[in-house]
Amino acid sequence: MGKVTVPGCINWTNVAVLVLTLLANGLIAGPPYLTDDPDPVEFHHWEFYLSSQNLFATSHNIASGSLPQVEINYGVIPNVQLHVVIPAAYNFNSPDQLEIGYPYTELGVKYRFVKEKPNLPEIGVFPIFEVPVVTDNRFGSENIQIYLPLWIQKSWKKLTTYGGGGFWFTPGPGNKNWIFTGWEVQYDFTDLLTMGTEVYYHTATTYTEMATAGLNVGGSLNFSEHIHFIFSLGHSFVNQNFITSYAGLYLTY
Repeated sequence: MGKVTVPGCINWTNVAVLVLTLLANGLIAGPPYLTDDPDPVEFHHWEFYLSSQNLFATSHNIASGSLPQVEINYGVIPNVQLHVVIPAAYNFNSPDQLEIGYPYTELGVKYRFVKEKPNLPEIGVFPIFEVPVVTDNRFGSENIQIYLPLWIQKSWKKLTTYGGGGFWFTPGPGNKNWIFTGWEVQYDFTDLLTMGTEVYYHTATTYTEMATAGLNVGGSLNFSEHIHFIFSLGHSFVNQNFITSYAGLYLTY
């Protein structure tokens, strides 16, 4: 899909920075968070997400995000998961200033090389490749971007914590290679409700942007073993001023 434009006058410099922030590090996430974990989908099992991920810049009254966003994960062999994300991206400044496009397809492979033991966390890598579909930098980079992270996780009954980070290679005019790191803690209060909090930090992604950090609070409503509603809401607290949100349906098979 290409882009659909509703005419208007938008400060696309500001929008581009916001979209890069959201679509570059928002979609590396372990939904509903930006931080991921090393736990792959079980062998011959599937995960499906239908969701929306959004960023609102309070200083510019500009929103950007994905609506909808489809993610599919498959356990191809033990300890290895294949991953694909297909986002429909938008930039919004007012009802007559809206642009929609399919910016890229995200592909990845998660590999857990250390399984969790009583005194040992599980550890894995999850290389991500973002392959552009349309050559329009208003929705991200025109070049393939690569993320190489390391993730660690440990659980104690109802309490789980995970985190890590890695390096983004982002070629293209104005882009900078950058680092993302984050950590999350969550607790299963009941069979129905899981809640968690993450903090994250990333260095500047362009030469006109500064590093930023933020906090997200989220959770999961577990209607059954296979049907979940996941959500998060957060705010930046270093340099930039924006609100982030995530809401989606999570299905396992």
